[in-house]
Order: sequence, then C-alpha cells, then structure tokens
Amino acid sequence: MNSFTFFASITLYFLTSVNSSILAQVVPSKEVNWEQLNPARGDQSPQAGTLWGDRKADVATGFLLKPVDGFESPAHIHNVSYRGIVISGVIHNDDPAAEHMWMPTGSFWTQPAGESHITAAEGTETLAYIEIDSGPYLVMPADEAFDNGERPINAHESNIVWMNATDISWAAAAQNATEVALLWGQHAPGQERGILVKIPKGWMGQIQTDGSHLKSVVISGELYYQDTPSKSIALDAGSYFAGDSEEVHPITISEMSTLYLRSDGRIKIKKNK
Repeated sequence: MNSFTFFASITLYFLTSVNSSILAQVVPSKEVNWEQLNPARGDQSPQAGTLWGDRKADVATGFLLKPVDGFESPAHIHNVSYRGIVISGVIHNDDPAAEHMWMPTGSFWTQPAGESHITAAEGTETLAYIEIDSGPYLVMPADEAFDNGERPINAHESNIVWMNATDISWAAAAQNATEVALLWGQHAPGQERGILVKIPKGWMGQIQTDGSHLKSVVISGELYYQDTPSKSIALDAGSYFAGDSEEVHPITISEMSTLYLRSDGRIKIKKNK
C-alpha cells in the first residue's frame, strides 16, 4: 500500500440554532447504538455504529468501527471502496503480506473495492470513522479480489499537511489559528469533499456550509454544541453533528479539537466577535 504526505439506529437530538430555523442533527458518542459489523465472525466481529446513512443499503454512509484490542482480520475484500480516519487506538490496514504500519489518532486511509487486505487494531478503546459513497458495505472472501482501478492510501497522522484556513479559497473566512487539511474530493461548487479542521481550546463560533449539507465527526478533543446560551450538548471523540444548507452550527471548544467535515459546498468557520 502506498503512503503519501498530503494535507443501526441512534438516539438523536434535533436542535433549532439561534440563527437558523432548520433542524440540526446531533449525536453524542454515548448515544451511538452498536451492532456486529460482520455477524458471520460472531464475537470476533468488530462493532459498528451508524452515524448517518445506512451501510446495508445503496446509499452513502458514515459509521464508527470499534474492534477489540488485538483484533486482526483474515484477508478479505469489500464490494465498495471506503475511507477511514483513526479516532483512538492504532489501526493497520494493508496488503496481507505487508509489515504492520500502525496509524494513530488523526491518520487517514483509503481502501479500494476489490483489493485484498487485512485490518488489525491495538488498544482497549480503538475507534475509527468509516465512510462509503454507496452501499451496501459487504465483507467478501479474498479469492474474489478484483482491480477497480483505484490505489490505496495510508497517511500517518504525522504526514498530514495542515494549512492556515485563511489562506484557502475553498474554506470561507476562518479565524483564530484554525488549521485545515484536505483529505479527498474536489473543491468546486456541488462537488463532495472531506477535510480535517483543528480548532484551539477556548474558540467559540459557528460552522456552516453554502452547500446542500454538512456532516461533522469529532475525531479528537471535546466541544459543546450550543443551541442557546443556556442549552448545550457535550460532544467528545466519536460524536457527530449535521445539518442542511446554511444551517448554523454554534460550538464552543473546551479541549483542542480535530473535526472531520464533509460537504458539497464551501465550509465556513467563523469565530464569534
């Protein structure tokens, strides 16, 4: 696998933000419901917690992956390509013959459909975010491998290149040392893209998009999603919030946080005055 340097049902909270009448979807990590990712493996199967979409249907989906400490899969393939971001613990994902390259929190990888690989994990609280653009997400035998033309990427956290958001044309006004790393996609109107954003402790402001939707997963740190000055919801690593076009997401960063953001429009990150 190449390594590059580059930049189930759930309990939901539906909030009306101060500056918008559109409802936001907010899912604290403690409210995620878990089920076996691959029931055929029984107790050896990692757990999966769907945040949005439906990994069993032909739709784009984002879900959490929770393997046990010491997990190592047999060689296998998937029928669809996926992207992954490590939230906690360390994960290895590569060709069955490759030496382990452990990826810590904030690392990013891609797995093309049809390519034989193994996945391994270490850590008692290992967690990753997995995203597909279509489903269903299936685990299939390695002897059914095929080449779909894509090539995999393993990007260790230390190889992610961060840019000041104020210098990026496709991220609207950002303030107070916010940093951004492009992970995938095209930054043209109507095109899907995924980025990582670092926001420092004490930052208070809003995130929104001029596209049709915004999805956000907390990769590290902790923040408060605030509907009014007296009503907020704590979101730690593995939590999720989302909304439709122009929905304003008011947040307060209580611990330096890294967020994964997905949208089909410009992402606006604005500190309160």
